[in-house]
Amino acid sequence: QSESLVVCDVDADLVKKLREFRFRKETNNAAIIVKIDKEKQLVILDEEHENISPDDLKEELPERQPFIVYSYKYQHDDGRVSYPLCFIFSSPACKPEQQMMYAGSKNKLVQTVELTKQVFEIRNTEDLTEEWLREKLGFFR
Repeated sequence: QSESLVVCDVDADLVKKLREFRFRKETNNAAIIVKIDKEKQLVILDEEHENISPDDLKEELPERQPFIVYSYKYQHDDGRVSYPLCFIFSSPACKPEQQMMYAGSKNKLVQTVELTKQVFEIRNTEDLTEEWLREKLGFFR
């Protein structure tokens, strides 16, 4: 029998927090790390970080599958500065049912928080570097 895609709901407090995060006034890098509560089948807040570089963020990431919403201060080549909100998810090897839960819930989270542009996947947390992120964001001039 095939595994069905489990779509977890997004915790209401998390939705509120992510909406506020989207319109934050601060100009530093910040991250919200999100996880899935498997028992409740709910996407919930894991950790928040202020003033964190991609390389420091990598050190904070758990080995399990995190979803990261990252507000990044992006300096363009022409001197302009923008603050793209990036949705980064990693998909390290894990049990198939966990993979299914994360896959289904990722789309729900992206839609709920309307993070449709900068959605990036990393195979493992080591890939998350400033250089990698700048390269990814280079496509969104």
